[in-house]
Amino acid sequence: MALIVERGVQRLTYGREKANDISTREDECQMPALSEFLSQRAVFTTGQLEAFLSERGSGNRNTQKALLAYYRKRGRIRPLRRGLYAVVPPGSSTESVTVDPYLVAASVSEDAVLGYHTALEFHGRAYSVFRRLYVVTAVKFAPFRFGAYEFRRAPAPRPLLAKGKQMFGVVRRERSGVEIRVTNLERTLVDVLARPELGGGWEEAWRSLESVEFFDLEAVVEYVWLLGNATTAAKVGFFLDQHREALMVPEEILERLRALRPKQPHYMERRRRRNCRWVKEWNLMAPEEILNRSWGEVL
Repeated sequence: MALIVERGVQRLTYGREKANDISTREDECQMPALSEFLSQRAVFTTGQLEAFLSERGSGNRNTQKALLAYYRKRGRIRPLRRGLYAVVPPGSSTESVTVDPYLVAASVSEDAVLGYHTALEFHGRAYSVFRRLYVVTAVKFAPFRFGAYEFRRAPAPRPLLAKGKQMFGVVRRERSGVEIRVTNLERTLVDVLARPELGGGWEEAWRSLESVEFFDLEAVVEYVWLLGNATTAAKVGFFLDQHREALMVPEEILERLRALRPKQPHYMERRRRRNCRWVKEWNLMAPEEILNRSWGEVL
């Protein structure tokens, strides 16, 4: 790193070496404000930092890089993945810092949505607690870990992207001053039945969904229609049919789902073709474990 004096103001230029200190007047002026920025957040993105600095008249990328290097060197921030940092509170170390995993997941991308089993947990409806969090996003990212938690991408359903409905069935909740997007219970019901491997498997999905006393069934059918997948429609209809009394499912809802079911028998799980029985009403080949609710075997 070299210093250039221009009109009485020191400016930083970057060579091959990383920034080791803050030595420009512009950077020094930003330090108190940035300390306030960090004190108000548990996690932040470089985009948020850039917006913060721009509001204060400093959109210089070199200033941002220098500030990040400065606070990393002093153990005030910890990188989680490219462009995402955790704030280390005073008195904590980068190794021991703990951050609400939901805040991390919600900050992975601008369109990040907590989904599948993670949504069940967020709503307090999961039968089991997992250490893996699923983020529904159109942005690709490699799985990463932070502390005891693993963060994985669940691709946004293509039919929703094609129809501009990516945020259908998504609600916003505030947590520790941060807005979090999460799929509502209606969308989560459909999602975990469509992809049970992201819902913890059939037993976990079934037991978790059975803890929900009420679903907006009109919203469920609308979401199934948007996805346009006959097998998913049959799975949802099959689940609601099994729980029609508990969930007060009217016949009209089941009829609408029957109209969307496949014309030929489909397996509930493509890779699971043994010990299945045909459910004629829904044209599904359902595993015996689901039909008999014998959960001794992990599906």
